[in-house]
Amino acid sequence: MAGNTESYKFLSATLAFWLLLPFFCSARTLTIERGSNLQAVIDHASDGDTILIGAKVFSAASTGFVDSLCGNCTESATTANASYGFTIAGKSLHLLGADRQKTILRTNAGYGIFFTDSPNSSISNLTVTGGVRDADGNATDAAIVVRNSRLFIHSVDIVNNEHRIDTVVVGIGGIFGREGAELLIDRCKIINNGWDGIALYRGASAVITDCSIRDGRGAGIGVTWDATCLAYRNSVSGYWKGIGAFGTSWVVAHNNIVTDNLGWGMIATGSAFMDIANNLVHHNGNCGVAPWSTNSRGRIINNIITQNGWRKEWVCPCVGVWNYGDWAKWEFAYNIVWNNKEGNYRDIWDQSDIKGNLSVDPMFVDDTTFVFQAGSPVVDTGHPELSDTDGTRSDIGPYGGPQGRRP
Repeated sequence: MAGNTESYKFLSATLAFWLLLPFFCSARTLTIERGSNLQAVIDHASDGDTILIGAKVFSAASTGFVDSLCGNCTESATTANASYGFTIAGKSLHLLGADRQKTILRTNAGYGIFFTDSPNSSISNLTVTGGVRDADGNATDAAIVVRNSRLFIHSVDIVNNEHRIDTVVVGIGGIFGREGAELLIDRCKIINNGWDGIALYRGASAVITDCSIRDGRGAGIGVTWDATCLAYRNSVSGYWKGIGAFGTSWVVAHNNIVTDNLGWGMIATGSAFMDIANNLVHHNGNCGVAPWSTNSRGRIINNIITQNGWRKEWVCPCVGVWNYGDWAKWEFAYNIVWNNKEGNYRDIWDQSDIKGNLSVDPMFVDDTTFVFQAGSPVVDTGHPELSDTDGTRSDIGPYGGPQGRRP
């Protein structure tokens, strides 16, 4: 865990640098209110400028283009016919809304806001909505698409990008990181979009913290190919899959609340590595946590895995933990696995009372906050090498461990 702590400190320092960078440069602040063309202002702005965007609806004119690469195709050099609404290309800009709910960017396109070759940009305090699905299924449509760029996305509502067409299975996602993307996504609401909440492809990397991600299709957070992700304290619900590691990706998922997804809660497959620690995986349709290939590997510790299996079996048995891989490649310790519909475990012997695992009621106050009652067995019973922020032995579940949520 020392490595994770040092990574967190580095990322915090990087965030501070990003926030202060505009003050170190001779950049301008441009203000756009009524009657202005936002894309024209973006095109006019110089590298490092900040654009203050007023509290109104700014609608984009969809622009078609041929994407020279495909983020999620077998051959990355596959082209795709796509469209963008707003684009920031070849420079760094900071888009700052006047009001998170009233500053609305209606994109009218597949790649709603497309950042490409943008080395140090940010977008914050506004809403992105109104995407229109491209007809080419190879287009990685999302409200925000990022390629070969570093982007800080803070306090953004990405909502109701739900347009679909019958000839394409996939819809419009929330945030997609593509080739060369480095993302910091913090305190965003990604709600009611037509595909993955956040998807990372082909070498993209992201730190995702304190976001609400719900009501879509695909995965709430899906990390594939050789992408990497740190996901802390997010709430993920209403997808086919909650949080997933696919391909050869590396995912560290701590202190997330993953509930009410149709299939899996958390899944690792392919040759992915996944560190699943201090999460709550509760009331998902089929299984809670699943190592789903013989080459996936990782660690499953300090989690609460409860009441999964309310939906007729679809992609996995209606149990808490399903071993559909090589159990020898996983550390499984200090978890509470309890009251799952068709049993707590499948294709593995019962892990209760082995390596600190328990099968007991975690004693939540309610099924909304998942704060625990006095006398709960989660208190100070987690992995002995981990500690809570007050220095005591870690609790089990999302409020425990070094990245613990605050009640």
